[in-house]
Amino acid sequence: MDANMLGTVGMLVVMLAIFYFMLIRPENKKKKELAKMRSELAVGDEITTIGGIIGTICAVKEESIVIETSADRVRIEFAKWAISTKGAQTTETQSK
Repeated sequence: MDANMLGTVGMLVVMLAIFYFMLIRPENKKKKELAKMRSELAVGDEITTIGGIIGTICAVKEESIVIETSADRVRIEFAKWAISTKGAQTTETQSK
């Protein structure tokens, strides 16, 4: 191996390490936090769905939840993966 090839391989390794620490690792951490939040949902928690629907949880099932969305006591069932945040999200900037 000559110095040119060694330098190229070294740069490739450095780029892969930067890619891992800047993109992959934070994304995996975010997924773990979301999964933990979704597994800890309880009756009475206020949530926001990925579609922007805000409601209060009135039943928790294995793979879904039932929420009440208004004073009219409208109940809707959602899959747990459709929950975006715990608590009411009032502005777009909170999700960034």
